[in-house]
Amino acid sequence: MENQELQTLLSFFKALANESRLKLLGLLANRECSVEELATLLELREPTISHHLAKLKELKLVKMRPEGNTHWYQLNTEALTQLNQIVFSPAQLASLVTEVEGQAWERKILSNFLEEGRLKEIPASRKKRWVILKWLVGQFEEGVDYPERSVNEILQRRHPDCATLRRELIGYQFMQRQQGIYRRLPEETWQIA
Repeated sequence: MENQELQTLLSFFKALANESRLKLLGLLANRECSVEELATLLELREPTISHHLAKLKELKLVKMRPEGNTHWYQLNTEALTQLNQIVFSPAQLASLVTEVEGQAWERKILSNFLEEGRLKEIPASRKKRWVILKWLVGQFEEGVDYPERSVNEILQRRHPDCATLRRELIGYQFMQRQQGIYRRLPEETWQIA
């Protein structure tokens, strides 16, 4: 799940973690109401209702229609449907767990193969090697050209077999090499083999 979608999900639950806002949505799902009506029905002050409506409007869950001096509010069913499709799909919810599990697994691999910032050995498993290479490519800045000598120096700080690590960084497309110059590639080009 992308960060923007995660923030939307968190904002949604934060906004609806309030009993008055839930009741407001329930009332507005049935019919259009004014702030005065909502305040009377929920036995709250009008400024309090306006505050809650503003929070719901931030998520586009409520829409407003002016009529003279009165503002009429109703549930924005299109926004609710769209939010349901984007954020609450089974695949999106499952991606939350997948992301957490993936991060925990990567931390475990790093702790198993690293000692004081140095690589103890190059993993034989492709998936574990990918995690190590992902960590290694973090030693290089995007958009910077590195001569082979500089690449070797950076890699030797982490493990003595810089030639193998250099080849693997190229093979997994973490980096590219052209005429002895190395450059870190964007994350979307990285390939787990």
